[in-house]
Amino acid sequence: MFGLNTLAKVAGELRRDIAAVHDRDPAARGAGSLEIIATWPGVHALLSHRVAHALDEVGIPIVPRVIANLSRTITGIEIHPSATIGAGFFIDHGMGVVIGETAEIGNDVTLYQGVTLGGTGFATGKRHPTVEDNVTIGSGANLLGPIVIGHGAKIGANSVVIHDVPPNSTVVGNPGHPVRVEGRRPEGPDADWIHLPDPIADAIKGLAGRLEALEKAVADLGAAAGVETNAPLGQVRPLRAVRGPNPAGG
Repeated sequence: MFGLNTLAKVAGELRRDIAAVHDRDPAARGAGSLEIIATWPGVHALLSHRVAHALDEVGIPIVPRVIANLSRTITGIEIHPSATIGAGFFIDHGMGVVIGETAEIGNDVTLYQGVTLGGTGFATGKRHPTVEDNVTIGSGANLLGPIVIGHGAKIGANSVVIHDVPPNSTVVGNPGHPVRVEGRRPEGPDADWIHLPDPIADAIKGLAGRLEALEKAVADLGAAAGVETNAPLGQVRPLRAVRGPNPAGG
């Protein structure tokens, strides 16, 4: 039954959630625990979920849904009471975050605003993502279906992920593509969403390079045959700049 042990468990989880805010939110520098509890919407939503989930686990009807709906109305963050969330979970800003019924989230996971852990189709049973420990998910990312996001993975902003993600990898794009940043990435949260590799741009660049080589070969053949051409060779314009400081401070 819902009793003192459950309340003690919720209190312990809340302490670790507040510590996660101090560790991962630069805006929390100088803010005390009471200020975080009073003014951080991600903490409000998570505390409400901890209580609603505890009530849901012991089979109390209606009340968990009411708590979740009130929390959604106040914070703009929707978490189903049946979703399982580990300790040290941090939602930065949080507006528009949706976490579905059968979602499972491990320890020390970080979500930014607009993230959806959603289902696909109308099937019952497990239909939402499983997110393992130390995962970071960028703004607007959509993770759909009963997929597994491996330990230490990083999901780029606005990515759409519909397949399992290997541990310690980075996924970007729509649909999401696993990539690596500088060969390997360090453990723990990483807020640098600017300097991510772009597999689509890399593929286009490779094709453009092949086209330029073919155009040059044709021009050389024409010159050898005495046929002059003034057509310029194809050039690739970079799709985005990759220079500049790391906004995460690294």
